[in-house]
Amino acid sequence: MALTVPTTQIAADLTLTVAPRGRSAHRTIARALAAAPTTGSVAVSVAAGEYHESLRLDRRVSIYAADGPGTVTLTAPEGRPAITVAAPGCLVTDLIVHGTDPGDPVVVVTDAAGLMLEDCLVRHGRVTVAGSPAARAADPGPEIDPPDLRALLEADTAAGEDSLAPALAAALDDPVDGGVLVLRRTRLRNARHAALHLDGDARARLEEVVVESVDGLGVVLAGAARLTADGLLTRHVSGTALRTRGRSLLAAREARLLAPGRNGLLSQDGSAALLLDGRIHAAGRSGVQAEHDCEVEIAGTRVDGSVGSALAATDRARLTARDCRLREPGANGLVALGDADARLEGTTVSGSGYSAVHAADRARVTLRACRLETSAEHGLAASDEAGVEAEECAVTEAAMSGVQVESDAHVTLAATSVDGGEHGVRLLSSAPAVLTDCAVRGQRRSGVELGSGADATLTALRVGDTGSAGLVATAGSRLVLDGGDITGTHGTGLVVWKGAEARVRGLRVRKPGKNAILVADGAAGSYDHCDLHGGGFPALHVGADAKPRFTGCRVFDCSRDLTVADTAAPVFADCRSIRVTTPAMPTDSPDPDGPDGPTRPGAPGAAGPTAPTGDGHRDGNGPTGGTGPSDTRRPSGTGRPSGTGRPSGAAPAAEDPADAGESEPPAETLADLLAELDELVGLEGVKRDVGGMAKLMQTVRMRQDAGLPAPPLSRHLVFAGNPGTGKTTVARLYGRLLKALGLLERGHLVEVDRSALVGEYVGHTGPKTAEAFRRAHGGVLFIDEAYALVPSGVASDFGQEAVATLVKLMEDHRDEVVVIAAGYPEDMGRFVASNPGLSSRFTRTLHFADYSTPEVVSIVEHHAQQHQYALSPAARQALSAHVAAIPRDAAFGNGRTARQLFQAMTERQAVRMSELVTPQADQLMTLDVQDVPGGP
Repeated sequence: MALTVPTTQIAADLTLTVAPRGRSAHRTIARALAAAPTTGSVAVSVAAGEYHESLRLDRRVSIYAADGPGTVTLTAPEGRPAITVAAPGCLVTDLIVHGTDPGDPVVVVTDAAGLMLEDCLVRHGRVTVAGSPAARAADPGPEIDPPDLRALLEADTAAGEDSLAPALAAALDDPVDGGVLVLRRTRLRNARHAALHLDGDARARLEEVVVESVDGLGVVLAGAARLTADGLLTRHVSGTALRTRGRSLLAAREARLLAPGRNGLLSQDGSAALLLDGRIHAAGRSGVQAEHDCEVEIAGTRVDGSVGSALAATDRARLTARDCRLREPGANGLVALGDADARLEGTTVSGSGYSAVHAADRARVTLRACRLETSAEHGLAASDEAGVEAEECAVTEAAMSGVQVESDAHVTLAATSVDGGEHGVRLLSSAPAVLTDCAVRGQRRSGVELGSGADATLTALRVGDTGSAGLVATAGSRLVLDGGDITGTHGTGLVVWKGAEARVRGLRVRKPGKNAILVADGAAGSYDHCDLHGGGFPALHVGADAKPRFTGCRVFDCSRDLTVADTAAPVFADCRSIRVTTPAMPTDSPDPDGPDGPTRPGAPGAAGPTAPTGDGHRDGNGPTGGTGPSDTRRPSGTGRPSGTGRPSGAAPAAEDPADAGESEPPAETLADLLAELDELVGLEGVKRDVGGMAKLMQTVRMRQDAGLPAPPLSRHLVFAGNPGTGKTTVARLYGRLLKALGLLERGHLVEVDRSALVGEYVGHTGPKTAEAFRRAHGGVLFIDEAYALVPSGVASDFGQEAVATLVKLMEDHRDEVVVIAAGYPEDMGRFVASNPGLSSRFTRTLHFADYSTPEVVSIVEHHAQQHQYALSPAARQALSAHVAAIPRDAAFGNGRTARQLFQAMTERQAVRMSELVTPQADQLMTLDVQDVPGGP
């Protein structure tokens, strides 16, 4: 009996009836089966009711509910399955199959048996399909190519809704190896450990199946099992929804894996899995996790809201995603570790909590026609010895760098654009990097940055509209730049820092905010056939002891073409200045190798002055606003506006190559900063403590200047207070105070929380914490809600690694970074006590008290003055009463509450003004009693 017809047309040689009553009916299903002849096909029609039996189907039989789905319940006896199938070609339809223990099998298909469950509900137990003994004992076999899974899926897909594919029908009717199971429109519910388990060389086909309410895994494949599925739905599964092990094969189309407690799909060992046109939603860990030697492909699939990464590949796994959407993962869109090989094609990653794509260890990642959007860290990150290739991709609005390459990782980018972000492309690895026909634009700081030891070949690179330098080659880097365009940078177009090597050909720089090219002290290289369109700064600046060679370069449309430090030795051959007000670049021999040779500024035959003459034009200044390499010592030789009293051609110090040429802001005085602190509303105890510390540190500084030993002094602080009490504001002022005292180099504030310090996997937290600490070099690292690094009652957490890393960095850089840990008063004591190193470094706690009612009202009035509003006396009185009535519980936001009150008052006033035809200016500026929340 081949099961290729709808169940409504079941054909059998003999039909038996089971019913609680009736003269010709059997009272139990088991008795009906026992009475059936051993030859021919048998159908069992079961009347409505509940039957407590354990059935063994050892002949071809069809069992169905006579009165339709849901009318017959088959309940297993204690400790036994409800149905054991030991024969091929069996069918059970329209039944409710109920187990007694959700951790035990309720339906078992044995080796060489075949069963179709159609329109059934299986609950309180799992379904198992066994393979042959030989298959269960076999070692993993050869690797499977995922395209073979497509063929397997298509082979199991029938043309008609109620028919089976011929090959599948034949396997069900006469299994050769292992058990065969077909589930159609069936629910598996309330299982423990797993809802469906396939082992050995078992084979299963699922069509419109629902797996739900499972305390454990949804579907498990082991050994050499094979499963194809169409329209599978899993939900309320506490573990992984789909798991493949051994050398099993899984191919699923339009599967929906909703909110699994762990992974959506977990593939391990040498298994292979294919997901087509599906959705994985809100996985408790990774959407797809590929491990060991497995191969996984997903296509047309949406993975969104994963707590961990959307896709993760480790060990030697191979993972491919085509035309997928990876949205808002809590960690990475894709993370590849170990020796994994991952490939994304036509895939979009958006809203990732960490980097959109991260390759580490020795992993290889290939991206084709992908979009990496709005990541909380980098768009594309590579570290260790990983390798990344990206072609025709777009990286947009990464919070940090669009592309960040570190350690010994190597990257190849082709026809790829990087838009927005703090930096565009940061190449901090010593391995070769190749960028071809790429566009980098709209960064808040530098466009492309080469770190120390970097080796980059850039061809036809386009950089534009960056907040600082367009392209920076830092100390010890090697740059080969062939062609390209740098346009509209707010800083210098190209910065070649001291010790860097550069070979530049065919570059065009237009509309730079500062210099077109800056060659810093001691730098070298060749610059051939470049067109430089200058701005307010000279097009070229050559620093002290630099020895660059310029051949065939042209400078257009600027007031000065060149400034040169006194000890510089640039060489010019066949260079020209066009529409330059004060030319200084030499006129040289038409033939650079001729008898006259190339010329140097100041040499016989050189035209124009060799250094600025103090005529008010700016000389060699560079870009502004970039965060540079980890070495933040102040290099020199970058130039500054002339007429400042420095020797001609000399240059001011800058802390970062991307900041080359930026003049220092006016120095802040201690008195001015203390006066600014005193103007803050409330915080009297904090003001007193900070003022006293400032005076103590001023004395320490004076002792140091006098050559006297300084007393021991810890500058690290704990700020304990509720939200909105001004902790961040005071921390920023504290950094500026230390800078004014000469105890910090920059005094800037870098604000982080747990998410900026703690990684997702082993080995990620240390570098993540170190990167945040590096950004705070010379300033203050402000850790908000620091207690979250040591969650209460959690013994093992990556936050402990962040704390240990912080303790070491605070010791190694005790004079370079100040750390302020902030949070609720009741939690900060636990944080400091969590590590002996913290308690020895955080020896002073400043307590930030909640604002009183008059202080909150004063803050509201301050906001009003800033926006040209004024409170009427009646409004002030009503506001005081309103603030006094606000409960001082966890919802009270202090300064945040004051801002919210001001916003609410302006909104109410706007509604009131909209009712007036021609309101007067004083009416538009006055906040009255009607505008106070809760007022008339």
